[in-house]
Amino acid sequence: MASPAAEPRASLYDEVTATIIAQLEAGRFPWVQPWGTKGHAATGLPRNAATGRTYSGVNILLLWGAAIAGGHGGQGWLTFKQALAAGGAVRKGERGTTVVYADRFTPEAEKTRARETGEDARAVPFLKRFTVFNLDQCEGLDRLAPPAPPLPEREIVPRAEALMQATAADIRIGGNRAFYVPSQDYIQLPPQPAFHHQIDFYRTVFHELSHWSGAGHRLNRDLKGTFGSKDYGREELVAEMGAAFVCAALSIVPTVRHADYLGAWLDLLREDNRAIFRAASQASKAADFILSCGDRPEPGAAAIQPERIAA
Repeated sequence: MASPAAEPRASLYDEVTATIIAQLEAGRFPWVQPWGTKGHAATGLPRNAATGRTYSGVNILLLWGAAIAGGHGGQGWLTFKQALAAGGAVRKGERGTTVVYADRFTPEAEKTRARETGEDARAVPFLKRFTVFNLDQCEGLDRLAPPAPPLPEREIVPRAEALMQATAADIRIGGNRAFYVPSQDYIQLPPQPAFHHQIDFYRTVFHELSHWSGAGHRLNRDLKGTFGSKDYGREELVAEMGAAFVCAALSIVPTVRHADYLGAWLDLLREDNRAIFRAASQASKAADFILSCGDRPEPGAAAIQPERIAA
């Protein structure tokens, strides 16, 4: 019996490990995202959409990471052949995700040796790769995708909601990404119920409003830095701190919205010992600008308790 077609274990182990490391170095934790995808939380373990079996071990991390990076709305995956067999197809140009299968087999020569010597046959471990695609990358397979669960009720923080509305910013709700577009002066946000912790909706909106405050006709900061540049990192640091200042003023515990820039921020601060002073000053101005749009919270205001309303 021929041995299974398997790649050298070391190379595939290295490749999978490198994938996880790259995600972590880019700040994309394969198991963490503050909101679900495509307007609803794609929770649950990844599963093979054709067989119904759930993936396990490192494959969970690989597929969760791919779902986050690709903005996929579900946890159903299948191979190219399985998609065809199910009556659908992978869309042209889609890139698959590598998963691995580990097992052991006993070569015929080893079985023969064991029979001749009376010893136990030694099994040989092997590792194989498979390429799978998310159902979102396929067409003609809607029947295999479970219906999206209904969104829960919104958890409204009244003062934060009022301030957000008072800015009169163009805030568009939908999709699975949060960003500010300087050229068109609008903010895009996922629906609040799509956030795993709905309070993160407000933390995120004040981060994006901090960017919004820097527009030329407002505080006139430099918002032209390209992604990954030092100028981009500086602006992200301003927005992080600006959002934290606004949240603190509203009695919302601040958190880091974009930890993926940590390395860039450290480099910035190491290169320039005045950078943090400039960034903090700009962040305060951003927070003051946002807070000035509404009624400032009174000193010592009690922590705000969310109230629930229908989504």
